[in-house]
Amino acid sequence: MIYTEVIIVSAYEKFVRDRITQLRLQKGISEYQLSYDLGHSRGYIYNITSGKSLPPLTELFSICEYFELTPSEFFDDRTSQPELIHKAIEGLKELNDSDILLILNHINRLQQG
Repeated sequence: MIYTEVIIVSAYEKFVRDRITQLRLQKGISEYQLSYDLGHSRGYIYNITSGKSLPPLTELFSICEYFELTPSEFFDDRTSQPELIHKAIEGLKELNDSDILLILNHINRLQQG
């Protein structure tokens, strides 16, 4: 039982490290820049992504905010572009029902394409 829990925790730790790296690269910024932007020392993000440490929960929330993601979007492993999905959803919230239906029809055509 304990061995299984260790494997699960290790998988989540790896996911957090990999997700931060993925988001950072998509934004085109260095580990140093992200560390600086979050108000930390130069090696802060390196220490996280190299497995030396993990961010506390409050800092993980700051990382999510930096990338304009909710925590659930951060942990959603079904998409490789969570920032784009977030922006699309925010845009959809501003549209009326008929415009949303038009976009859904377009998405369906693209998926069949």
